[in-house]
Amino acid sequence: MNRRDFLRLSSSAAVGYSALPIPSRAVANIGDQLRCGGGRVVLQRPNEADRSNLNLVLNWQAESCRPTLTNCGRKAIPIQSVILCEILHEFPGDTALYGEGFQMLTQTAGTLSHPVDLGYNEVEHYRIPGPSDATVVTGLLTLLPPGGENFVLAFTSCFKFIGRFYLQRGKIQVVVETEGRSLQPNETWNLEEFLSIQGQDRNALLKRVADEIDRNHPSLCRRPVPTGWCSCYCFGDEVLTGKQITDNLDVIVSKLPQLTYVQVDGGYQRWPGDWLYTVPSFGEDIGMVMKQIRDRGHEPGQWLTPFVAVPESNVFRQHPQWFIQDADGKPLQAKRVTFGGWGKPDWYALDATHPEVQQHLENIFRYMREEWDCKYFKLDANFWGAMHGGYFHDPAATRIEAYRRGMEAIRRGAGNDSYLLGCNHPIWPSFGLIDGSRSSDDMSPTWDTVSKDAWQTLHRNWQNGRLWWNDPDAVILQGKLTKDEVYFHATAAYAAGGVILAGDDLTKIQPSSLAIVRKLLPPSGVAAVFDDNSMQVGRIQLADARMVCVFNREDHDKTISIRLSNRCRITDYWSDMDLGEHEETYVISGMSPHSARLLRCE
Repeated sequence: MNRRDFLRLSSSAAVGYSALPIPSRAVANIGDQLRCGGGRVVLQRPNEADRSNLNLVLNWQAESCRPTLTNCGRKAIPIQSVILCEILHEFPGDTALYGEGFQMLTQTAGTLSHPVDLGYNEVEHYRIPGPSDATVVTGLLTLLPPGGENFVLAFTSCFKFIGRFYLQRGKIQVVVETEGRSLQPNETWNLEEFLSIQGQDRNALLKRVADEIDRNHPSLCRRPVPTGWCSCYCFGDEVLTGKQITDNLDVIVSKLPQLTYVQVDGGYQRWPGDWLYTVPSFGEDIGMVMKQIRDRGHEPGQWLTPFVAVPESNVFRQHPQWFIQDADGKPLQAKRVTFGGWGKPDWYALDATHPEVQQHLENIFRYMREEWDCKYFKLDANFWGAMHGGYFHDPAATRIEAYRRGMEAIRRGAGNDSYLLGCNHPIWPSFGLIDGSRSSDDMSPTWDTVSKDAWQTLHRNWQNGRLWWNDPDAVILQGKLTKDEVYFHATAAYAAGGVILAGDDLTKIQPSSLAIVRKLLPPSGVAAVFDDNSMQVGRIQLADARMVCVFNREDHDKTISIRLSNRCRITDYWSDMDLGEHEETYVISGMSPHSARLLRCE
């Protein structure tokens, strides 16, 4: 059976999964085959006369496509989406799958026949519009059929539109969502750059994706990799006080001076949206707490949800016109179209296409920078800055443009040398706008959370140090974790290669936990590269040694064999135990369930 029998581009009905492994030659020239397919424009209001006035050009250059859409007619045409291509295939159902999501907490793994949500489902949880009969991934799709090559599809720009992939039985649609925006007469849209590549080395392919993204959206990655402490997990956002912050600062100064930033999380503010007002229960002015942090040789950090406000806030009561509107011209309550928020889930989202909102965001961050001397900002709930389902002050703007305009205003206020950490953010729309990216769900010291969050972050290792610094969330060692699970958690943080934040109450931390935090500092800035899709063995090449991370997520013992490239002496990183000299392989027999090892090979 030849390649065309396995994979063809067509507009006919989808076919089912084959039980046979697909040979590597079946995807060998998939880029060429994609060029042979014709795209399709989905109109907001179907009209064949309008369709005939549209000119869709795919503009393939080698493996990269730069599609454009031009309105050659005399009237504006509302466009719902553009299907760049439709792939009918016979990949077997056990083809390994990984896909990114629009929102930070949405990722898909598993296989074509059994996709698995690593976090939330973006269609079900965030109610982002998409076909109900498809697995939807955003930005990046990787497939590995048994016995075949890795097949990678990725959008490598995100200036105006979001690119997504709809996976149905035997079919993949590559789609640019244009949100019903009108293409004006003689106007041309650039429909975001798109890449199709394949090969044996998945890590090399993902590096290529990152390089192409960096070319379109230059990275803001700066060294050193940030380190610090956050108040969220030990104190929450209900009872936070200034004294809790300064008591932990005492420990940082005396015992953990390598923790640069002291991040003040939610709980200081009066209401979400009123970020410059300190709630009385905090006990003192937040500006004074920030000054104490600075005076003692550390950097103050600030948490806020810049695009979100609640009805009780001054900004909402005084400026309802600043918010994304519903069809009646009133502020759109988030829970009407998406997840409504946490804490007090009565959220409304600022409309960053409004010039006054842009000025408002710029002013807030300039004040925090100049008056509080703060240059580190954790920007939570950023997804709501790109909330769908409403109406913007600028009706021509997409939700991608709305979000990016807001982030650009934040950057103007915060300054180019400030560190902006995106959290609960739209991943692809954040390219080139943030210095750090939260790469997992919120952490808690339980095995289920530690295991889940590790796998979310490690699937994103290809981004670390290339697009931004990945932030696997706080290292929390005091809680319900077993000793093995503590080392699993710490090894996963090391393997991420990105930001290290301590999350325990340091005034109560045990000496053994304190020793682990010290071992994580400073972070290497290098993420582990895994041997295969099992993500069981990962390797980190440092200047003077190779670190090997070994994970057993199972509920039973495992024996794991590690390939060695040359003869080396192996040391257990956490215990400093000398494990002797080895060559060719090193075998860990009976590795405990829920455990990890971090080995130094030199």
